[in-house]
Amino acid sequence: MVLEFITEPIFAALDVIFLPIVNAWGPMLGVFVISTIVAFFITLANKLLVDQERLQHVQTEMKGFQQEMMAAQKSGDPKALAEVQKKQSEFMKLQQEMMMNSFKPMIVTMVPILLIFWWMAAQPAINKLVVELPSFVYYVLFVWLFHMFYHQSPGVPIMAIEWLGWYILCSFAMSMIFRKFMGLKSGGI
Repeated sequence: MVLEFITEPIFAALDVIFLPIVNAWGPMLGVFVISTIVAFFITLANKLLVDQERLQHVQTEMKGFQQEMMAAQKSGDPKALAEVQKKQSEFMKLQQEMMMNSFKPMIVTMVPILLIFWWMAAQPAINKLVVELPSFVYYVLFVWLFHMFYHQSPGVPIMAIEWLGWYILCSFAMSMIFRKFMGLKSGGI
């Protein structure tokens, strides 16, 4: 394989860092720990790379423009519609600025996250993980919706998730906690 000279040392480092946790605590807690660490670094990247005050200001301006546009459309006043259309290029610039700010952390974290996923998928202790959920949790967390798009391996119970689903659930939960703890306003990944 062409990338082996790059991936082998990275995977060896991930083995040293994460396999003792997976072996000692089991794959379920191991995936939880990995997802927590990744969620922390993604949130930290958002905190450091995105100007949160500017992001909130832009979101407020965009919301005001959208309300102004809706009011002009409802009124049917050609003068108000023309005024809103003049502001549309400014609105587009704000949207572009917001999108570019949101991409900064993704650009920085995407390759490491993909390498961690690749490593996890290659670990038999992790890739065979199946977490059975209580029916209440299965329906409240919309796991059934996830299953509509991501088909499970044969033999996996209906109200269960495999390692990727477990990773996603843990990652979302921990990201929300870290975002609140680090004071991130909104937006970002």
